Amino acid sequence: MTTTGAIDSSYYLDSQKTRTPSATLDKDDFLQILMVQLQNQDPTSPMDDSKFVDQMTSFTNLEQVMNISEAVQSLAGNQTVMSPVLQYSHMIDKQVTYNEYNLDTGEITDTITSKVTAVTQKDGYAVLELENGKSIYADAVTKVSNE
Repeated sequence: MTTTGAIDSSYYLDSQKTRTPSATLDKDDFLQILMVQLQNQDPTSPMDDSKFVDQMTSFTNLEQVMNISEAVQSLAGNQTVMSPVLQYSHMIDKQVTYNEYNLDTGEITDTITSKVTAVTQKDGYAVLELENGKSIYADAVTKVSNE
């Protein structure tokens, strides 16, 4: 009587790789399907040229639509996060008024008016560069005027 050895666990079904199906078909999937189709066609009756051209046209259209979709998504993403510099650029050449405070008491020590010469950004906030040489955060402005 012969005895057999243990069964290799790689033969078990639960140890096999599982494939997760996708609801979408991307250009790589489409090209892979087309290549399998070409490899497995009957050599005695190959695919009709017009069908092949139709499939290649479909592939090209799919690729172009996907590229357009990516470009639109990128553009939309850029539009939702507007730079503080762009957001406050309309204030260049405007007169702004702001208060200076005593750091110890918190009381207003002076109200200053100056022209905005540039807008920069610091830590995600708009900073107004003024003609008087000072820089203030945009939210410190108490009044904006044309002059």
